[in-house]
Amino acid sequence: MYEEIIKEIKANLGENPDLNRKYLSSQIEVYKDHPYNKEIIKEISRLMWDCLSDDEKQEFIEISERENPIIDVLNDIFYEIENGNYDEPLKKLNDFMKTFPGMFEDDKVSEYHYFTNPLEELIFRKYVGAEKQLRYIPDNQPLLDLYYVYGFLLLENKEYDKAEEYLKKAIKIDPVSARIILELTEIYKVHTYTLNESFIRTCDALKYSYYPQDIARCYRNLGYYYVEENDMKTALALYIYSMEFEPSPLAYAEIKSIQSKNDNMELSLEECIEIIGNKNIQLGVNPFILETLDEFIKEYEANKLYNQLMYFLELKFDLTRDEETLSKINETREKLQN
Repeated sequence: MYEEIIKEIKANLGENPDLNRKYLSSQIEVYKDHPYNKEIIKEISRLMWDCLSDDEKQEFIEISERENPIIDVLNDIFYEIENGNYDEPLKKLNDFMKTFPGMFEDDKVSEYHYFTNPLEELIFRKYVGAEKQLRYIPDNQPLLDLYYVYGFLLLENKEYDKAEEYLKKAIKIDPVSARIILELTEIYKVHTYTLNESFIRTCDALKYSYYPQDIARCYRNLGYYYVEENDMKTALALYIYSMEFEPSPLAYAEIKSIQSKNDNMELSLEECIEIIGNKNIQLGVNPFILETLDEFIKEYEANKLYNQLMYFLELKFDLTRDEETLSKINETREKLQN
């Protein structure tokens, strides 16, 4: 039904942009009460955008950039959050969200996503996939950051149910963001009867993680789970292994606490790896991520796109610390300076 209507509307468009705009405006009125009115009007709006001249499009973009309430409110609270002051930012976002109409919400035809980089999109396509037509939220509408920051502040204020609601909104936009998934697991550590949800979500985050800090946090999360399960050997193995990705005072303290309560239990790194593997927990970075990074590096190097190449080389080096990648980083840096 929806496809047939859109096909008919497109078939009636001609070469004159002004006439096309008038016709499309009339179709908004025609279909305002249709069961698919929301989806039809969205597509008509996209068609109307195509009818604008380049100058009109640029003017619209400039107006949008000047009047951007999401960016304005995030900029307003950024400094206080960075300095650990959460009360006033939460108050400002509470007020903002009371009147925020919502944007880029999924409908019967389309789903809306935002990915930080092309790597995330490929992770999404491999492990999640779109059930409807995938549409992208533009960079100048940081809806993902808005929901994430609001969820974080609500969590810090122990408003667990509301924090979960907004962090899930953020995850819906970017389902493979390890950062956001791990924030959600903090709720499940303290606000559920079991830690099963936290465990499942953490394993997902581990699969999607491409920063060493996120990988380390995943292993610390899993270590916490096994402490609560009273499996101290596995917990110790996870905390020790997490230190391979990020030396953390928190992990170190947990290691010493477990050892002090369990006859100073000692495990070598090889033993830790064996224990974790026997639990069917992913060891280190997901191989798919390393393979994809190599593909990006090869592509950008071949096309002499050195800024993009540097970004993915640095991602890979943070994960592998291998000399070959470091050498390529230095070569690329020289090319950028010349």
